[in-house]
Amino acid sequence: MGSEDVLKSASTLASYNVLLQVMFRVLTFLLNAFTLRFVSKELIGVVNVRLMLLYSTLVFLSREAFRRACLSSEGAGRNWRQVINLLWLTFPVGCVWGVLLVCVWWWVLQAPDPESIPHYVPAVGLFCLAALTELLAEPLWVLAHAHMFVRLKVIAESLAMIAKCLVTVVMVVSAPQWGLYIFSAAQPLLNWKLTTLTWSFFKQSFLKQILTEGERYVMTFLNVLNFGDQGVYDIINNLGSMVARFLFLPIEESFYVFFAKVLERGRDVRHQKQEEVSMAAEVLEYLLKLVLLIGLIITVFGYAYSHLALDIYGGELLSSGAGPALLRCYSCYVLLLAINGVTECFVFAAMSKEEVDRYNLVMLGMSASFLLLSYWLTWMLGGVGFILANCCNMALRITHSIVYIHHYFLQSECTPLWGLRPHSAVIIALGVSSILTACSESMFCCDGGWLLRLVHVAVGAVCLLGVVVTAFFTETRLVQFVRTQLLLKYSKKHT
Repeated sequence: MGSEDVLKSASTLASYNVLLQVMFRVLTFLLNAFTLRFVSKELIGVVNVRLMLLYSTLVFLSREAFRRACLSSEGAGRNWRQVINLLWLTFPVGCVWGVLLVCVWWWVLQAPDPESIPHYVPAVGLFCLAALTELLAEPLWVLAHAHMFVRLKVIAESLAMIAKCLVTVVMVVSAPQWGLYIFSAAQPLLNWKLTTLTWSFFKQSFLKQILTEGERYVMTFLNVLNFGDQGVYDIINNLGSMVARFLFLPIEESFYVFFAKVLERGRDVRHQKQEEVSMAAEVLEYLLKLVLLIGLIITVFGYAYSHLALDIYGGELLSSGAGPALLRCYSCYVLLLAINGVTECFVFAAMSKEEVDRYNLVMLGMSASFLLLSYWLTWMLGGVGFILANCCNMALRITHSIVYIHHYFLQSECTPLWGLRPHSAVIIALGVSSILTACSESMFCCDGGWLLRLVHVAVGAVCLLGVVVTAFFTETRLVQFVRTQLLLKYSKKHT
């Protein structure tokens, strides 16, 4: 498959992934809003923080390293039997992690009050069983991803998502007293090169998991917030990360495949095909520009509309207290999250095994400092401290990735980091919008009735339109990239 074909396939995969994530987030958004009316915030805190942390930790540590290694490019001579055999190891690895983690969740962590949150012990076992079931599909997932079987991936994940939401809704309405049960319910040959690379990515994945879910580990093991505050924080965290998860994450996953196939891992840029290097640099520049603009828009408009969004979504339960401040801080964090996703997407696809091992040491230091900073800031500032610690951690990771990308392209004429410089007209439009929406919030929101709230929304809509129009006429190369590589691919699949 040529580099142009890889780019087209990656763009199509990104488009479908965006569609899938939009669907998933909308369903989750509606499901959370619905369940808030039937169950306590303490129950939501236990499910969304503690039990989902168990699920995500087990799945991530068991499969992430295998995905990174097995999706890397090795040329046309790859032996897929060996790759599949290696991927089947995710399940026994998951079983080992499952035993260890379940023991921690049962006997090390403090159990919730059985009267208000019953069935905690069996729920831990059921969440572990669900994670192990998901690992059984890993060889098929990697095979579908590597060969760009887009529709298979979308259909399978969509059906699983819809089934989960339907079962949850039915059980919440019909049997809310069940509590946590509702949310629970060939040759032995291996490719040694891939196996050692997998081990390197495994060590990295372990550290990355700490950085990704660090605040939940701190909440779970150090009890800095009670279950109610954990529930509110998790709801706001999910709300604030909706765009990041349904847009940035699919782009990162899809274009990691593109960079891994186009570039030769660990090889100097001067000794690779220059047309493919140029294409990779151009795509990286456009992706950086795209996520930067989206992140800036979220930051600007998130500040002025956090209070209104929480009031509409969860009522006074979320809009009172620290809720709006949490969402405002998260809006700034989304900008860093967007840039880090794309930069690390490229870096992890280009690094050699030795560079991955060296970066593991860097991540070890980041992990330790992040956990300490999270505990200290949360002790001082509450839930806001978690977000500030995440911002510091993300800024360090972005700095490392930018330095790596700069050195990677130093011996070529490519300058993909120019994607981090938006047009001055866009910056001005964002600045004006920030001032106008802040003034609108102070004048019209959020205690003056629905009519004034609609005025506040109208001001934001006009400002957003102005920013989008400005970007459309100034960032013409980016608009062309989005139109030809993302939107056009998606529209063709549906005509």
